[in-house]
Amino acid sequence: MSELEPLLTTSFLVGVLAAGVRLAVPTLLAALGEIVTERAGVLNLGLEGVMLAGALAGFMATSWAEHELPAAAAVGVAPWLGLGAGVLAGLAMGLLMAVLSVSLRTDQVVAGIMLVALGYGATAYVYREAFGSLTARIAPMGPAPVPGLAELPVLGPVLFAQDPATYLSLAILAGVWFLLFRTTWGLAIRAVGEHPAAADTAGIDVSRTRYAAVLVGGALTGLGGAALTVAQLGIFAEGITAGRGWIAVALVIFARWRPGLALAGALLFGCATALQFRLQALNLPWLPYEALLMLPYVLTLLVLLWARAEGKAPAALGAPYVKN
Repeated sequence: MSELEPLLTTSFLVGVLAAGVRLAVPTLLAALGEIVTERAGVLNLGLEGVMLAGALAGFMATSWAEHELPAAAAVGVAPWLGLGAGVLAGLAMGLLMAVLSVSLRTDQVVAGIMLVALGYGATAYVYREAFGSLTARIAPMGPAPVPGLAELPVLGPVLFAQDPATYLSLAILAGVWFLLFRTTWGLAIRAVGEHPAAADTAGIDVSRTRYAAVLVGGALTGLGGAALTVAQLGIFAEGITAGRGWIAVALVIFARWRPGLALAGALLFGCATALQFRLQALNLPWLPYEALLMLPYVLTLLVLLWARAEGKAPAALGAPYVKN
């Protein structure tokens, strides 16, 4: 029983929640991007590859800035350059997906799997060429406590002592919700995802709208990958996303294609990951290391199975549109 006493303290719970909010960011951003993409009727299963591209681009841009810019400037600029590079890498991967799925009308499942393979292969090759066998490191983005609020009990360290990438992701969450449900362009996205022929008749350019949605989705997913390396880990390794892209795809279904519920699913995954790290630090002899590694994924999948999505997918999801 004495081994479990650290689990029952307030500080342990606050630490898990604070870390869980931060660790939820990459998955949340990827899920938000996929919600926009699927709302337009395009199924992108290549999130894992897009996140890897964003992770490497962000890492390399930050590393370059740290070595080439003056030290005083690099501290504040380098992480933001890394996040911007992640967005650009995501846009490039999104453009490739848009060409394949919208212009060439290829099978979207096959196209998505191709993006995953491309992401794994290309990032491994580029990283080895750029850094060799050395384990390169960058300075991850530090916390930015909100004055006055960060000192609040429990809520302070959990919500108001995070890094800027976490605050940015919450702002993007609100922006995606507003875009989809409070703007004319959001209405057009949902229209081409539900009934593209009717949207075309109403004067909406289906191809252009789908292109824009896939590019936005790619940019957000690339940003999620960059947040993983630039804001959290400070390193890059082959396959560093560790299945987060696939978890994001599952969270879209769990969230019923709504941004708010995607946040809840991402927080579940983030808190489970944080709990796994904390339990490993306790070195409990009766809890196998392998079980701890599985914990975030098993808990997330169990909740997905338990909370089966009641909402329906966009009616035209995965179906190329051919104008008559």
